[in-house]
Amino acid sequence: MEIIKKYFQNITEVQAEQFTQLEPLYNDWNSKINVISRKDIQNLYEHHVLHSLGIAKIINFKPGTRVLDLGTGGGFPGIPLAIMFPETDFHLVDSIGKKVRVANEVSNAIGLKNTTFSHSRVEDIKDKYDFVVTRAVMPMIDLVKVARKNLSKEMHNGLPNGIIALKGGELNNEIATMRNICTVWELSDYFEEEYFTTKKVVLCGPKIG
Repeated sequence: MEIIKKYFQNITEVQAEQFTQLEPLYNDWNSKINVISRKDIQNLYEHHVLHSLGIAKIINFKPGTRVLDLGTGGGFPGIPLAIMFPETDFHLVDSIGKKVRVANEVSNAIGLKNTTFSHSRVEDIKDKYDFVVTRAVMPMIDLVKVARKNLSKEMHNGLPNGIIALKGGELNNEIATMRNICTVWELSDYFEEEYFTTKKVVLCGPKIG
């Protein structure tokens, strides 16, 4: 939990308590339903919570912003972002029902009021959002193709509406055909831990080409 305070010093007492509750909750749920690698659960705050909050380093969602978390798994990046932005609405979606259940139960347990959940495939989501966020569920070109239909044309934030993905490794080939609609931030510019050396945040607009 201290690693969160290290990079987000202005969180409230309520937010700090919500972040603190994540560890026992995920440890408990992970013992029943494997939503985080058992080898990686000990790195919950660095590899999952702080990684999710990398998005909060590149955008400060305005109140009333609507965000779709696509392929949320056990609730990442949606739950950490929902804690950080309590006046932003997050809809967390995954095609695996038991993972959606874990995310929903964790959200309820820490008292989040700005999250909703759906056991769905992206193709079945028809609503419009300001942003779609995700953690490396598929190549960016495929992600943009399936999720751009969910982007609202009305913009309310400092960055244009788009798809925000947390990615790792070399991205040049993956976004080679989309350089005109994608912006990349290196998380190593914000977080000093070695884990973030190759981690990136990518924002891509709704059109290709």
